[in-house]
Amino acid sequence: MEWFSALDGFSQFFWVIAFIGSVIFVFVIITTFLGMDGGDDFDGVDSEMDADAGIGFQFITFKNLVGFFTIFGWIGIACINAGFSKPLTVVISLFCGLLMMAIMAAMFYGMRKLSDSGTLQYKNAIGAIGEIYLTVGANRERMGKVSVRVQGTLRELEALTDSLSELKSGTIIKVVDVTSNGILIVEQTKKAIEPIKTKTYELPSDTKL
Repeated sequence: MEWFSALDGFSQFFWVIAFIGSVIFVFVIITTFLGMDGGDDFDGVDSEMDADAGIGFQFITFKNLVGFFTIFGWIGIACINAGFSKPLTVVISLFCGLLMMAIMAAMFYGMRKLSDSGTLQYKNAIGAIGEIYLTVGANRERMGKVSVRVQGTLRELEALTDSLSELKSGTIIKVVDVTSNGILIVEQTKKAIEPIKTKTYELPSDTKL
């Protein structure tokens, strides 16, 4: 604390940002790569912060902002130690922070594409009946998730709707279209999976078995 108190306000500002950003950054990266529940929570925050839910490449997300402030803080500290002026320190820190955001956005976009790639053909989901897993906002205002069977496998996929009312969790839906980047367009339906119809035959009364 004596060391921190001895710093001027400008240096303290960068040290606080660097420390807090680093702690959150390490946690986010670990949970993301290990696939823990925390990573899913941050993905939910990212979906809320994305201005256009139909855009696959997301630049301004929670994880990217954490990376920005982490690099912003440490680069600022490095510039101060190097004897740079305050305006130059701020400019360099901002540039490096934005560069980090771009790198992280590209990295997570690539990871998402890898996880979604393979033999899965989203067009095969058109016409499928499923269920809302995470609430889908009305008129494509917010992306949600649906549980739907595609190519014989039950999957949780991102979805939007043109409905004027939001589709809440548990709502039965039908996939009516798929966007170019693999987001399902769904609508509410009362139609459930049709049971297999069977026919019964009556045997004449004098038939011996």
